[in-house]
Amino acid sequence: MKTTLQYGKAADLALSLWVKLARASSLFSRLSAKDIEQYGLTQPQFSVVEALGHLGPLTIGDLGKKMLVTGGCMTVIIDNLERDGIVERVRSAEDRRVVKVGLTTKGGDLFQRIFRQHAARITEIASVLTEDEQVQLSHLLKKLGFALKEIQ
Repeated sequence: MKTTLQYGKAADLALSLWVKLARASSLFSRLSAKDIEQYGLTQPQFSVVEALGHLGPLTIGDLGKKMLVTGGCMTVIIDNLERDGIVERVRSAEDRRVVKVGLTTKGGDLFQRIFRQHAARITEIASVLTEDEQVQLSHLLKKLGFALKEIQ
């Protein structure tokens, strides 16, 4: 027999929201990761290629902030992508202390080849919601994210 615990209306609502958000996010991430695997990249590697493909060269610190990972983790990811000829480190001519990471020709070609395919898969996954629902959910998640940054 299933017993529902009651913590008060506001807490029950918040807990229900959290569980649904966590489950949906986890499943969405797994489906995205499964798609990314076919390109021979890990999720973090794909994220670096995607960021550099859209934004151009960035410092390792800026990449880490975008991906919400530490500098040490970013260094390993960049090392592996550099080993595979996908990215290169370039020291700034203005300030030699600054090192930016950019896509090589091979990396740019990889980005062009795989990103549209991945975007199509994400579009397919998201299509369980109508366009209006996607817009509404996107707006609500952005609102939630900005609010949560303020209370960290």
